[in-house]
Amino acid sequence: MFTGIVEEVGKIKNLIKKGTNLHIEVEAKMTPELKIDQSVSHNGVCLTVVSIKENSYTVTAIQETLNKTNLDSLFVGDLVNLERGMKLGDRLDGHIVQGHVDQTAKCIDVKDLDGSWQFTFEYDPRLNNITIEKGSVTISGVSLTVVNSERNSFSVAIIPYTFENTIFKKIEKGTTVNLEFDVIGKYVKRITELS
Repeated sequence: MFTGIVEEVGKIKNLIKKGTNLHIEVEAKMTPELKIDQSVSHNGVCLTVVSIKENSYTVTAIQETLNKTNLDSLFVGDLVNLERGMKLGDRLDGHIVQGHVDQTAKCIDVKDLDGSWQFTFEYDPRLNNITIEKGSVTISGVSLTVVNSERNSFSVAIIPYTFENTIFKKIEKGTTVNLEFDVIGKYVKRITELS
C-alpha cells in the first residue's frame, strides 16, 4: 500500500524488452535502502524490485501492466515518481493508494494560475471509473484532490512544491498519465451497481 506522497523522482537508466516483459532500470538515491522483492510505486504502478546495482535497480512490467499503464511509452532519461510501500504505523499523509492503475488519461489543458497550476485530464468513461468533487485521485503516483469533476474529465490544482518535486513539471497538453481512482469510491460504486 502507498500514500501517493512521492519520495523521490528517479531517472530511467535502461529499458530492455524481453518477450512481452519490459525490464526497467531506474537510477535513484533510495537504491541503497532497497531490497530484492520490495514493492516500489513507479508513476503510480506497483512493481517489484528484481535486481540492484550501486545506484540503480531493476523492476519488471509484464504485458498486463503495460496494457493498462503508460510504462510502455517510457524512454531512457525520462523521470518517474517513486514511492516505497508504506510502513505499518506510518502517518497517512495522502490517501490509500494500491499502486494498481485503473486506466490512463490524457492531459488536455494546463493553466498557470500565477502561484499554482491547474491540470485537466480526460479519460475513457467506458471503463466506468468516476471522480467526485473534492474526492481523491492518484495521477502517476501523486495523491491529489479532484476539482471540476465531469463524466470523463477532471482537474487538479498543483502547488509549487508538488510541481517542482514530481514529474508534474514535465506534464503538458497531450501527456498520457496513469490514474488510480479512489479505492473506497470504487467499492461503493460496485456495491450500488449490484444492488
